[in-house]
Amino acid sequence: MSANQSGSLADKLAHLHRSTQEHFPFITRVSLALYDQETDLIRTFVYSGDVSPLNHYQARLSACHSLNQLAINNTVRLEQDLAVFSDSKHIHAQKIYAAGYRGSYTVPVNCAGELVGFVFFNADREGAFSQECIDRLDLVADLIGMLMHTSLISIRTLMSTVQSAIDLTQFRDPETGAHLHRMSRYARTIARSLMRESDSDDQFSEYLYLFAPLHDIGKITIPDNVLLKPGKLTEEEFEVMKTHPENGGELAKRLVRNFKLDKLKYLDVLLNIIVHHHEAWNGEGYPDGLAGDDIPLEARIVAVADVYDALTSKRPYKEAWSQEEALSEMRRMSGEKLDPSCVQALIENLGEISRIQKSFPDNT
Repeated sequence: MSANQSGSLADKLAHLHRSTQEHFPFITRVSLALYDQETDLIRTFVYSGDVSPLNHYQARLSACHSLNQLAINNTVRLEQDLAVFSDSKHIHAQKIYAAGYRGSYTVPVNCAGELVGFVFFNADREGAFSQECIDRLDLVADLIGMLMHTSLISIRTLMSTVQSAIDLTQFRDPETGAHLHRMSRYARTIARSLMRESDSDDQFSEYLYLFAPLHDIGKITIPDNVLLKPGKLTEEEFEVMKTHPENGGELAKRLVRNFKLDKLKYLDVLLNIIVHHHEAWNGEGYPDGLAGDDIPLEARIVAVADVYDALTSKRPYKEAWSQEEALSEMRRMSGEKLDPSCVQALIENLGEISRIQKSFPDNT
């Protein structure tokens, strides 16, 4: 059994699923969920199967007793009859059972001793998992883990390269550090909310989260007297500042070429975030003056996440705004600078936004 080296992770997962069904046709769903240790969230990511009742779902690992025990003990979970969960209080258990799945096998995925997620195998009948089947699924889970690790390593290489470039130039930006942790997670929350009604998996929102911290890499090219100026920029200084999206796009392309990462999945998402996160919904942004839906969705999402964090964070030139003040300003900007649907998605998820904010405070 071998997974094709070309194609996306979803394609490779589907290949492994088809190969498994040649021997065990009752395995009707295979899915991968990711774990974010810093926020304790398990999030759906990618799946293969006719029915996926849990797209765009997330939960705290500490609140999922059974999964939490798997993570702690690095063991697997076998449920030959999901009827035991038919009256569960957990939404994910209810949805799985309601979708017609009757058995499950769950395997934690670890890389270098760190939990990165879980692989779930679902069967459409009770008592389906023989020892032969379980041995096969263990192998598939190992392959999925390796594929996941491989799909992330190029991204991490690119991000490490960018950070090295920042460090080597002794670049100092007052909006780094916790800001990047917060805004990237705000962006993922907004993306998952917008995707909730679609049938797509969660790859877009996860790659958006991974790439969002690189949105301002073009600021490496901005002189310190402009970048670090505590007061308002002059018109001439602002014109210099406005070059950072295009400069960042060129820098990212050069890094991609130099490190032979041109086959990186969702590379267009990365470039769109860098180049277009300062476009405005009304067309008055930069560098290209794009408007409305012509602005790539990923750039519109990052813009909302970035603005919200800037408003609610202390800067050399201002104090942090309260959540109420920030939301009032974002409602005012909605339909002008910001995409109204992205602003609304942030507002509808304030509970999660607040949890992220508390998890990554600024280092005072």
